[in-house]
Amino acid sequence: MRALEEIRFHGRGGQGVVLAATILGTAAAIYEGKHATSFPSFGAERRGAPVTAFTRIADAPLRRRSQIYQPTIVVVLDDSLFASVPVANGLVGGGWLVVNSHRRISELGLPASARLCLVDATAIAREVLGVPITNTTMLGALAAATGVVGLAALERAISDVLPTALVARNQAAARAAYERVVARV
Repeated sequence: MRALEEIRFHGRGGQGVVLAATILGTAAAIYEGKHATSFPSFGAERRGAPVTAFTRIADAPLRRRSQIYQPTIVVVLDDSLFASVPVANGLVGGGWLVVNSHRRISELGLPASARLCLVDATAIAREVLGVPITNTTMLGALAAATGVVGLAALERAISDVLPTALVARNQAAARAAYERVVARV
């Protein structure tokens, strides 16, 4: 992990983008002893509309509270956003794109300079959770590809943030994604 990781999440309303950023910040701050902040950015605020959320993770206290314009990691919960939202804008050289997609890497038209992690999080979520909500699944992929947090910390944060009835299945979805990522480094 770099001394400062700036993670930008892209998804659609109803996919749990804001919750994913919160869980990631919780995992880093509480279970890995790092400093973290997480916050959303809303636009139309309706189901299906593009939503962005942010998490900063650092070894030192964080004072910056602005949106993230030059992320080290971009997490995309819905690959249909590539057609309408410039999700990779500002991604630093050598940064990570963690993408939920069933398509092949060559079909996505992603920047060659980015390190890429692909996982079919929708299929995993349907299989494990019974619904296509991919937030915790994508966090498992993020942990596997980037090492920004460990899987154990992520599972504990899921337990802290989600209602008890949803914890075990969401931890299983994160583990499944952690094991199934396809990464291009």
